[in-house]
Amino acid sequence: KSCAKLFKRRIGEDSLIELPAVDRTLTPEECSAEILKELFSYLPEEIRISSDIGTVVTVPAVFNMKARSATRHAAEIAGFSRVEVMQEPVAAVMSFMLESNTDGTFLIYDLGGGTFDVAIAQTTGSRINLLAHGGIEVCGGRDFDRLIADNVILPYLYEEYNLPNDLTKDKSFEKFIRIIQRSAEQAKIELSATDESIIQIPGRDDWFDHLQDLNGEEIDQGIPLQREVFNRIITEKINDTIICARKTMEECGVSSQDIERIVWVGGPTHYKPLRDKVALELEINGEISNLNPMTAVAEGASLFAESIDWSSNEGRVKTTRGQISTDELGLSFNYTARTPSDTSKIAVQVDGQVPDGFEFQVDNLDSGTTSGRFQLKHAVTIDVTLTKPGENTFKVVVYNDVGEQIVIKQDEIVITKTAATVETIPAPHSIALEVLERSGGRPILVNLIKKNDPLPFHDVIQLTANEELKAGSDNSLNFNLWEGEFEDSINSNEWIGVFKIEGDDFDEGVIPLGAELIYNYEIKTSGEINVEVSIPAISRIFEAVYSPDEGKSDYTTNAKEIVEDGISVGKNIDEIKSVVDDPKLEQAKKKLDKADALDSDESDPEKVKEAEQGITQAKELLEEVSRKNRKEICQIELTKELTFFDLYCRQHARPSEEKAFDSLVETAGRSIENNDSSFDDHINELRMRIFEILWRQPWFIIERFKNLIRTPHAFTDQSRFEELAARGRTLLGHDVIRRYEELSPEEKYKYAMIDDGTIDELREIVRNIMSIHHIGAIPSTDSRQEVNVVRAQ
Repeated sequence: KSCAKLFKRRIGEDSLIELPAVDRTLTPEECSAEILKELFSYLPEEIRISSDIGTVVTVPAVFNMKARSATRHAAEIAGFSRVEVMQEPVAAVMSFMLESNTDGTFLIYDLGGGTFDVAIAQTTGSRINLLAHGGIEVCGGRDFDRLIADNVILPYLYEEYNLPNDLTKDKSFEKFIRIIQRSAEQAKIELSATDESIIQIPGRDDWFDHLQDLNGEEIDQGIPLQREVFNRIITEKINDTIICARKTMEECGVSSQDIERIVWVGGPTHYKPLRDKVALELEINGEISNLNPMTAVAEGASLFAESIDWSSNEGRVKTTRGQISTDELGLSFNYTARTPSDTSKIAVQVDGQVPDGFEFQVDNLDSGTTSGRFQLKHAVTIDVTLTKPGENTFKVVVYNDVGEQIVIKQDEIVITKTAATVETIPAPHSIALEVLERSGGRPILVNLIKKNDPLPFHDVIQLTANEELKAGSDNSLNFNLWEGEFEDSINSNEWIGVFKIEGDDFDEGVIPLGAELIYNYEIKTSGEINVEVSIPAISRIFEAVYSPDEGKSDYTTNAKEIVEDGISVGKNIDEIKSVVDDPKLEQAKKKLDKADALDSDESDPEKVKEAEQGITQAKELLEEVSRKNRKEICQIELTKELTFFDLYCRQHARPSEEKAFDSLVETAGRSIENNDSSFDDHINELRMRIFEILWRQPWFIIERFKNLIRTPHAFTDQSRFEELAARGRTLLGHDVIRRYEELSPEEKYKYAMIDDGTIDELREIVRNIMSIHHIGAIPSTDSRQEVNVVRAQ
């Protein structure tokens, strides 16, 4: 109870880590900061007190922006003034290049304690291009330990001893669980060198006295673990990494035949059967290099640190181009300032006319050698040899036509010989801006950068205001960013944050509906996003740095939400399976196993996060199938909306609404037959018409309110949400609603309530809650959830 562990996988979450033995509660960032402080204390004092220190902290490439930002925040908490965040596969491949210095295309297979990263790197003359990378957030040695515990240790102990049905919920067995996990890890490590190990419960180095079951019987067991058993129980996880590696190869158009070898990184890759299986399945050479899998990332990070211009405070990589200029004769000497090669080039640039007979030479001040004299004229280029790693210093000497030396003020050139340079760093995830397809239309995503596009990246896009904004008003123009690969389902992505231009941000003028908005953005190598929005209508520029601090998930409290999401995705899979035969649907169903087995009150964040990851993978497979079978999927959606309208709306619809709805159904049907892109507009309009009818119904408003307040943590403006929720809860106690609650579901659908103003007031509260940004929001036109709630009652 005095130990916090495994918090790297929780960084970026809105969760707390309790340490009751020392009466402390920490965030994952604060835990990470403690580790960083300790590591920093190992450095010599002259380094620690230096004002010139910059720090590189590495993160898995699979980390989303929330996790990357939280990692940077942890370093800031630890007291580091200048911090750069770098992706671990980039660091690993830099370390590999230092060790091998081999040209070719390589697959970096990085399986750590908590996450899996894969990257495809192409190297030429110590210059590295990362072509693509991917990964799995919940996949690593920690998961192998849990599989050993769940499949080997616990079944054995339950047979031998009287233990609680659910150990994770019995506080008196917390120490017992940690002992099991540690013993599993020790036995797993031993399997790297032997065919069988013994899982010792308690562990060999446990200092406390005894473990006892519910009957008071002492637990002291040695449980055998064979390689064959271990290989079997980790097969699914390893297969997931192989699938991920293949997908990453496909993304950059590389086949197994193009790849020279696999570069192994991370502790679990010490296990030979794992390496053999991955190499065999991918059909790539898996021989071990001299690279140390445990330290490769740290070594690569140090190489990367040297390449950063820390004086810029922007974390920019040092330029590879250099120039010295002199007023005398209008001369400049351009050169390659940083290179992993043994030679560099120096070129003469002349602005004007140099007299005939003038010459120059370049002296190596480190070795004492000279290039010899060359004619001084425009575009002459000479090669110089770099005699040592790091800085090599040269002096340029100019002579006139009679051989006399001409003194020039700038005559020194410094060229750095680097270990390796990264030419391109790919974006780990796509980032997109949410906009309306047209005024009053559905929200869609406009990509700012696609996954694997090179970083850093800068661009400008033209937008238009979707509403009027007056100076001093309470309204705002919202620029919401999303991170992820879902194009068809916005809310399946991770919400990064919102940049708001509010009425209070300017003193006079009006931003009219349809006004031009110039969205100028930069995405840095670290993933940080800077934005500048120029609005000519009011001659103003607004700046922001996106911060993903809002809307973080808390995996200790949101299990119920994830269970429901899994059920919803499972229903979608079953609907599609009824009309589409695709093996990926069965794979998607399999990915929901963790969510299906999850208890709604589960508080173990690892189990909840793994279940959510499975749901995300299922959604990815569903989206692939949907794109291939667009007609069938569109027909399912159309049938669903028509059935819903017939059951819950037709009886309440006005004749004009009923006629318009049926006409639109026919139009949508023709759109399916013609396979044109207008179907999405039609289905969105159908949902809007359903919503307009239901918005008038008392039962819908009541259930809508109840549904919205079930996930308070998901609203970004917590104070506003709590204020509205409190007012709504008070209204639920009014007589008119209490009488309604006594009705059966069927009566509720038909009930014409005589409203005393309570429902109208509640309706306005619901409207205001729906205007607050909601992470993973229920779209305002999706009404089926309220109907399901009423049915459940």
